Amino acid sequence: MFPAAINDPLEFKNGRQFSAWLGLVPRQNSTGGKNILLGISKRGNGYLRRLLVQGALTAIVRSKGNDNQIRWARKLRQTKCIQVAAVTLANKTARIIWSLMAHNKEYQVMS
Repeated sequence: MFPAAINDPLEFKNGRQFSAWLGLVPRQNSTGGKNILLGISKRGNGYLRRLLVQGALTAIVRSKGNDNQIRWARKLRQTKCIQVAAVTLANKTARIIWSLMAHNKEYQVMS
């Protein structure tokens, strides 16, 4: 799905720019050295963003695996609402996808 939507992953400088293009990074309202992060921007490709967030939500709720990312998201879930944890995991997943596409590598699970 992602290779069809993105012609060249190197159009983005880094994974954060890719996540911003998908609308998964918080909007910033910063001034005077004080960073204020708001909700996600919801710009970019809504379909891909929706797929990532729904996949992350399903992984948090139903996964029985013990992957590092799932453990991290479940720990985050203890302090934040489930939607925030899902969007955060989706953001992290998007950055990994960009890295894999940009460097032409395969994903390897690290436990």
